[in-house]
Amino acid sequence: MGGRVDKSYADEMRLAVLLPLFFLIPVVYAAPEKEPGKSKKITEALVETVDRENVPGMVAAIASSRGVLAVGAAGIRKIGGKGKMNESDLLHLGSCTKAMTSVLLATLVSEGKLTWETSLIEVLPELKGSIHPAYYPISVWELLTHRSRVAANAANWWVHGKMELKKRRLEILKENLKEAPTRKEGVYHYSNLGYMIAGCMAERITGLSWESLMKKRIFGPLGMDSASFGAPGTPGKANQPWGHVRSGEGWRPRQFDNAEALGPAGRVHCTVADWAKFIALQLRHGRNLGLDRKSLDKLITPTGTYAGGWVLARRPWAKGIALTHSGSNTMWYATVWVAPKLDRSFLVATNSRDESSHVICDQIIGKLIRINEGN
Repeated sequence: MGGRVDKSYADEMRLAVLLPLFFLIPVVYAAPEKEPGKSKKITEALVETVDRENVPGMVAAIASSRGVLAVGAAGIRKIGGKGKMNESDLLHLGSCTKAMTSVLLATLVSEGKLTWETSLIEVLPELKGSIHPAYYPISVWELLTHRSRVAANAANWWVHGKMELKKRRLEILKENLKEAPTRKEGVYHYSNLGYMIAGCMAERITGLSWESLMKKRIFGPLGMDSASFGAPGTPGKANQPWGHVRSGEGWRPRQFDNAEALGPAGRVHCTVADWAKFIALQLRHGRNLGLDRKSLDKLITPTGTYAGGWVLARRPWAKGIALTHSGSNTMWYATVWVAPKLDRSFLVATNSRDESSHVICDQIIGKLIRINEGN
């Protein structure tokens, strides 16, 4: 990779057409384990998967609007090390960050600082003459639902590394929107760049960086004390899990992440418990950050199948609509499924990524649903 991860999230770009076949099978809902905490069944499922698939480590959980109900972990933090993966380790969420960025924008909409229809050029009028006019009218909601016609990724996410981060993102925006769009208006095209642009709009409106806004408006109010950005842990140490990529000799550990500029599209890490706190926004008793039901419903009302950081699908086991997303920075892989009518979410992450990661995580989600059904 040469120190760069410019083509990350290829799996998520295909997410809408790769919804797991398992979820076409109905299951019967039942109550969760009576005592929340470490689950023998989840741990056994993860141990079996880690051993069978030869992946470094995994963490998985079943949660409700009250928090994690059952959790398990298996494997190790770093190939070649002795530290075991545990239930409170930090997990890189990749593109599961997009739902968080969408909520951030929803808080600004609820305060009247912008609307879902607010255009790029309204917020950043100085872009006139610097970007192609076809991009002037793209709206916040088009950016969040991948229908803005912008490219999947910036040509170079790492450019202007010495520039202040908000200015760097704006410069990347300008450099990548100079030419006319090649996609038809209204067509779905998964775009990390689009989410960065939405982040730029939030930064201009508030004067704060996307990172500061996330801490102030999302992490702090929800009590997500572990949440931050980039590769988990202390640089050079295995006090948190490292990501892993496949090489000719097996797994190669990497404590690295995508460029800072890509933040709004996928650089958040946190514990599974804190991830569940965020997801509970769409569950019946979850904290709502001051957002009313109309605003929360907007975030899960899709254009096509994609809404504000969520793919929507109707599943019998969920008693109706389920929300899902996956995320990867090419060194981690995370997947979440949410069943609002059941007040349940099912979460899994592995500190590795290869062509099998989507299927492996999907299989664990299926086992979590069956564990929930069987208690």
